Amino acid sequence: MNDNAFDCAVIGGGHNGLIAAAYLAKAGKRVCVLERRQVLGGCATTEEPWPGYKVSTGAYVISLLLPSIIRDLKLKHYGLHIVPRSPSSFTPLPDGRSLLMGPDQVATCREIAKFSRRDAENYPRYEALLERVAEAIEPVLSESAPDPMAKGLRRIGMRKRLRDFGKLLRIVRACGNLGTDLPEAIELLTGAARPVLERWFEAEVLSATLATDAIIGAFASISAPGSAYVLLHHVMGTAGGSRGVWGYVKGGMGGLADALEAACIDLKVTIHREAPVKRIITANGSVKGIVLENDTVVEAPMVASSVDAHLTFEKFLDPKDLPESFRRAVARIDYSSASAKINLALGEAPEFLAVPGSGIGPHHHGTIHISPTLDYLERAYDDAKYGRPSEEPILELTIPSSLDATVAPQGKHVMNIFVQYAPYALADAHWDDIKEGFADRCIEVLSRYAPNVPSAIEHREVLSPLDLERTFGLTGGNIFQGAMSLNQLYAMRPVLGWADHRTPVEGLYLCGAASHPGGGVMGACGRNAAVEMLRDASAKQPA
Repeated sequence: MNDNAFDCAVIGGGHNGLIAAAYLAKAGKRVCVLERRQVLGGCATTEEPWPGYKVSTGAYVISLLLPSIIRDLKLKHYGLHIVPRSPSSFTPLPDGRSLLMGPDQVATCREIAKFSRRDAENYPRYEALLERVAEAIEPVLSESAPDPMAKGLRRIGMRKRLRDFGKLLRIVRACGNLGTDLPEAIELLTGAARPVLERWFEAEVLSATLATDAIIGAFASISAPGSAYVLLHHVMGTAGGSRGVWGYVKGGMGGLADALEAACIDLKVTIHREAPVKRIITANGSVKGIVLENDTVVEAPMVASSVDAHLTFEKFLDPKDLPESFRRAVARIDYSSASAKINLALGEAPEFLAVPGSGIGPHHHGTIHISPTLDYLERAYDDAKYGRPSEEPILELTIPSSLDATVAPQGKHVMNIFVQYAPYALADAHWDDIKEGFADRCIEVLSRYAPNVPSAIEHREVLSPLDLERTFGLTGGNIFQGAMSLNQLYAMRPVLGWADHRTPVEGLYLCGAASHPGGGVMGACGRNAAVEMLRDASAKQPA
């Protein structure tokens, strides 16, 4: 048997690529995974940049990972341990007050009542609405998207037309089941976060805390249409133990990759690290395999790419392999990005003025929001839209060592800072020249709330949008492999007419966040792609 010949080859060893590989191998396929870096996991990795510190370099919390994937691939058996966070959110204010929120709704409402009794009464109703809408649309995430306009874009069989019709019918039924919630559901799916939150709540700190979730990872303001959709994500996932509870992966996010790798190895998947792809081989409109940068040829009649559409179609394929209309559509994909990541090793826990005292407390467990008002969030975006890093950046802080002692030396801590807005395209500077200065600005903003942080920093890693692109292969530094805007979701992801993981090249599929349902450590992209690949493989087998 040719050691470089497989039934399926997967480009990229991120969580979606590994999940796709595992499902393909479970079905009896001979599979290989080709990872450009030495470390697996894509953006969900653990690295040790400094002795004793295990850092989740990219992604840093988990909730959206589908429970069915955890069960199917026996990830708990292979060591996946998700540590739930409670409380889950802490917002300190410049005047010394703070808001602490979590899965304990009674305690959360008691905290909200410090700012507004009306908001405390409204909050359970708001949460219940989001849960009802999330439950209605969750099934959409668990299957490939339909192509409602496939006629004229490509030839498809009658069976697929019927499957697509069935998917659309399920959406219509789900909308019907929402009843009187439907108008608000439509606004949540298509509208802007700010007006939704201002209608529900009067306390700035509550609205600002919730609104931050709507724009993390996006180059958009809280007043932009489509931003409200992201509010649903905080109640969609159950990987943290129950609905809406986000958690830390024990040992860092790479613990997920480790569990997936172990599952793949038991399923006889071949995994090659430091194996960057040069090009995808095609002949007569079909995929034949992959050529690596070192000119090694991997033969495979089916290839799943977990990297983004730009790399897959504009770097790895010859333009003549694709229809001109498809190339134009791919070229229009928006990769606008405004995110940066700062990873810190701290000699002691942050001491927040709003909660005096040293050592770890409940307020350290969850996400810490430095974004006190809605206008603060708007002004941060105003800077970025003109190509300037935010003068007053939005900071989302997590301290995984507050609940997981394995990621830092005793008594010390890891802090992850996800920063908005840091525009990839700068008006008059280069990120390599300004990123350390921008990080200094972020630390200075944080020090207004936790003055001991600057002196507690032992090590620092700054990842600009350009670094995110270089390190993780994210075009434009976009953490979702393409903006999650309305025109790039569901049946339009990556482009209209090709939303079911298939591509114009027969045997080539997308299995990463560039495909439906998009970004986040969810795994649905990888699993759904594998389902479609196996369906096609079965259809080709002689009766």
